[in-house]
Amino acid sequence: MAESTTKKLSRTDVLLERVRSGGAPWTVGEQVELAARLAIPAILAQISSIVMEYIDASMVGHLGAEGSAAIGIVATSTWLFWGLGSAASTGFSVQVAHRIGANDGADARRILRQSLVTCLGFSLLLMIIGLSIAPSLPYWLGGSDEIAHDATIYFALCAAAMPVFQTTFLMSSMLRCSGNIKIPSLLNINMCVLDVVFNFLLIFPTRRMHVFDLHFTMPGAGLGVTGAALGTLLADFITGILLFYFLCYRSYHLRIFGRHRLESVGLKGFMPTKRVLQKAVRISTPIGLERIIMCGAQITTTVIVAPLGMMAIAANSLGVNAESLCYMPGYGIGDAATTLVGQSIGAQRKDLARRFANICVTMGISVMAIMGTVMYLAAPVMMGFMSPVPDIVELGTEALRIEAFAEPMFAASIVCYGAFVGAGDTLIPSSMNLTTIWAVRITLSILLAPLMGLNGVWLAMCLELNLRGILFLLRLRSQRWIPKTLRNSK
Repeated sequence: MAESTTKKLSRTDVLLERVRSGGAPWTVGEQVELAARLAIPAILAQISSIVMEYIDASMVGHLGAEGSAAIGIVATSTWLFWGLGSAASTGFSVQVAHRIGANDGADARRILRQSLVTCLGFSLLLMIIGLSIAPSLPYWLGGSDEIAHDATIYFALCAAAMPVFQTTFLMSSMLRCSGNIKIPSLLNINMCVLDVVFNFLLIFPTRRMHVFDLHFTMPGAGLGVTGAALGTLLADFITGILLFYFLCYRSYHLRIFGRHRLESVGLKGFMPTKRVLQKAVRISTPIGLERIIMCGAQITTTVIVAPLGMMAIAANSLGVNAESLCYMPGYGIGDAATTLVGQSIGAQRKDLARRFANICVTMGISVMAIMGTVMYLAAPVMMGFMSPVPDIVELGTEALRIEAFAEPMFAASIVCYGAFVGAGDTLIPSSMNLTTIWAVRITLSILLAPLMGLNGVWLAMCLELNLRGILFLLRLRSQRWIPKTLRNSK
């Protein structure tokens, strides 16, 4: 049963309500408008996030090649832990999108309550595992003694903060799947600004600064790589608190305190049920396994790059950061695709889910084709901003220009995956990701690295991403990602 509403709905809310309840026939323009209204805030948030990470990496890069290499050697392992936390959140948020699409807000809130307890427990497990492997991890990945100490501290701090990171993953994912992309996007921008401010104060020591005609002393903790990790942790902690407030106290569909008070359900309402857990495991497990194996492949890539020397390690790490400025808009559009497809599937509207998926994929390819062109032209400037070391800038520039040719098909794979996740289809797409990255990227990297150095590794990545995009487009066209109960309906 639809819930009554007394609030004034925005244009985005009105259009989303039509997804859930039908109404007048949709025009193509209205469908594109809704996709854009959800995608643009997410794109801006992703771009701001990468710009701030870009500045962050530049701060560390100006400490020297050792600082960049220390973070770079454990970066993929850090992403693995974050990816597992994100996968756990997705298993619950997709269910919430389906229940909101079916106008069942009460069940959506039940799923949210259960997700809070489950994801907290999962993040504590990740924290324990991360702290236990931190001292050995840099050496396992081929790092030298000169970067191992800083790399260990950086990874250990990130692992200790997993409950904080998990909170932001879950809260953001829930708000997006409810149709509210604006708040998590704005808070993500705020988190990025805080990250830069904290890093500026924590990475560098107290020093004299000159801005125009002003001369002043800027205080600083001088913690180097450790300061970078602490800055990220503090920014994430503040953002997590704000996200919790907007989700649990202010969200129209999902607030569980205030209108839907704790005492109305009791503590038992927060305990995971078999039905919700089974669905979460079915959705999250393929994504989690994909994150493990893909990050394993990225870690393997790091091991392949490590013998090429410290300059190659640093250039590879900074190049990945620079490229993310190009592909993160695709993830913003992918978030919009997950919301739109998820709510359409929940509303039992197969044709609308297909149309939104096609619109979002077209939008993603177009945006990232433009971004790829910019990256090719601006590669020397992008790398020069992050590192003053000429060899690192040269290596990174060559790598980015190779990767620019992969961006349109990379967009296709990112946005298609977002649409498939919204439909609850995660097993086959995850398997496709794993097959291409291991059979193509890793194999080619092993063969090409001794012949072409770092360029060989990035050429292998470029070829694999193009193949992956083509395969995802073929699956999108096949419609086999739509749940079987809807696929066979009229």
